[in-house]
Amino acid sequence: MIMASKREPSPSLRMRKIALVICEGETEVCYINLLKSWYKSPIRIVSHIEGTKITPSLVEKRTKELKISQWDKVHTFLMYDMDVQAINEKLRKCKAEMLLSNPCFEIWLLLHAKDQKAAIETDALIKELKKSAPVWKNYSKSAFTDTQKSFLNNNTDVAVTRAKELREFHNPSTGIYKLIEMLKEDARQLAESKE
Repeated sequence: MIMASKREPSPSLRMRKIALVICEGETEVCYINLLKSWYKSPIRIVSHIEGTKITPSLVEKRTKELKISQWDKVHTFLMYDMDVQAINEKLRKCKAEMLLSNPCFEIWLLLHAKDQKAAIETDALIKELKKSAPVWKNYSKSAFTDTQKSFLNNNTDVAVTRAKELREFHNPSTGIYKLIEMLKEDARQLAESKE
């Protein structure tokens, strides 16, 4: 009796792509969960709230925790606000893709409703967001209404375009579009491989 050989699948078939998003707070995690539901990407997205405790060794530790096998590819992102100088100093020392928002995460939300090219402080930004579109009138951190989720989903492309026109790390700016582009590209590649 001849036994069929059990060949190992090629590394490309076994490779797991994992996006680790280390972030500051609940609002960012809420948004990451939206991305998971919108983009049916084979990329596994894991979010971790680390707040002000962020350090290079913590980033390295969180990344290593997710890399279970030699075929796992962990892409680490830092999704933080730039309105606290002490945190900015810590972030500069970390090895990760920066998804920083200046002054804060809400600039990303605002870009879905309107262009914002002038520098703006955090409090003024929240006020501007609330008057930018009726959907944001009752905005509160850490939760999105179904109407807000729909608005974000429908206006993501325009927000990406607006974000890319801003100067990275300057006020206003946000790097969140980089994660969106990675998810879209991965979903496109997956669709092409199935054709």
